[in-house]
Amino acid sequence: MTDAKMPLRAKVASSVSRTAAALSRAAGRGDGSVIGGWIGLKIDPDLLAHLSAGRAIALVSGTNGKTTTTRLTSAAVGVLGRVATNSFGANMPSGHTSALAKAGSTPYAVLEVDEHYLAQVLEATEPHVVALLNLSRDQLDRAKEVAMMAQLWRAALVRHTDVRVVANADDPLVVWAATPPGDPARGIHPPHVTWFSAGQRWHDDSWVCPECGSTIQRSGEQWWCTGCPLRRPEPHWVVEDEGVLDPTGAWHKVSLQLPGKVNLGNAATALAVAAEFGVRPVDAVSRLGIVTSVAGRYAQVDKDGRNIRLLLAKNPASWLEAFDMADDAPTLLSINARDPDGLDTSWLYDVDFAPLRGRQVLITGDRAYDLAVRLDVNDVPFQHVRTFADALRSVPPGRLEVIANYTAFQDIRAELDRVI
Repeated sequence: MTDAKMPLRAKVASSVSRTAAALSRAAGRGDGSVIGGWIGLKIDPDLLAHLSAGRAIALVSGTNGKTTTTRLTSAAVGVLGRVATNSFGANMPSGHTSALAKAGSTPYAVLEVDEHYLAQVLEATEPHVVALLNLSRDQLDRAKEVAMMAQLWRAALVRHTDVRVVANADDPLVVWAATPPGDPARGIHPPHVTWFSAGQRWHDDSWVCPECGSTIQRSGEQWWCTGCPLRRPEPHWVVEDEGVLDPTGAWHKVSLQLPGKVNLGNAATALAVAAEFGVRPVDAVSRLGIVTSVAGRYAQVDKDGRNIRLLLAKNPASWLEAFDMADDAPTLLSINARDPDGLDTSWLYDVDFAPLRGRQVLITGDRAYDLAVRLDVNDVPFQHVRTFADALRSVPPGRLEVIANYTAFQDIRAELDRVI
């Protein structure tokens, strides 16, 4: 909906939102992706709904990969026209509101959504399609167990059975959440689901069936419940070799500038979502290669003969994928436990750090000693450094991989700016 068609209150709220965001950026207090939306919603609580009206919207949610998948999906949908998106990862309603207000009138929007807020954002935006990526444990001191999150998703989709769903066939929790039962007597039918498969390496949160509580069994790519009919559906989009098979059986080479097989899976999801808007894979696939960095993630910086690459990892599943992305090179690990990270670091014991054996490992961050104990238990030698400059002085010329959780990642980005 354009400003001209919005109610007066929404027009004022939208204008104030843009102004507040711009002032925040000008004052160096951040990118304005939260404060603008927060103020706009205070003026008009329905502002997100007003800004969403008239746009074809895709929502992307999950525990891991949603920022990157959103960025890739925006690039793919961009074949059709201008796309509004929350590219800085502000994935709650205030961030969505700010992003849409800043973008102005666009025919399309692709929004990353925190998994806790998916039901609320579904209600406000009435999207054309929602992508469900995965569910795993994350910040258990303040977040819900994954089974509870799956229940929330399932209940939300029951109320929005007209939305098209693109979902991960390899995650039992996602499959269960994406297939709520219909009620034909009341004219309620299950949602239309398109399945993608990129392989799921992390299984530790999905050994128990969310439907009946029985054991989930696995054999190769297949999984099934031993006590009820829940099982892996046949995927429509499949990662194969260095490309993606589409529902027609055509294979598309995917050339990304982002590392790791996990990002090939994110690209497959992006192509599947874009197809729901009518974008042909052959038209979208080349646009995926223009994505080089996502909110600083995967960024590479050269300094004093070192090529520094930044990787974000926030929970056991994402650390496993980070090890897959990282080269066999000196590696700096950084752990904080501030509010955005979650205050409990016991999840470190769910991470197998064995892939780091044999390389030079450095550690830093507020909770470096917690990490030190974990690495010692895992028989991984390490060196503690207090600053990023110390890390640079401690490694030889060549690649330096940096893996950090939320606030540690931001600390290193800021310190890197000072060092550079």
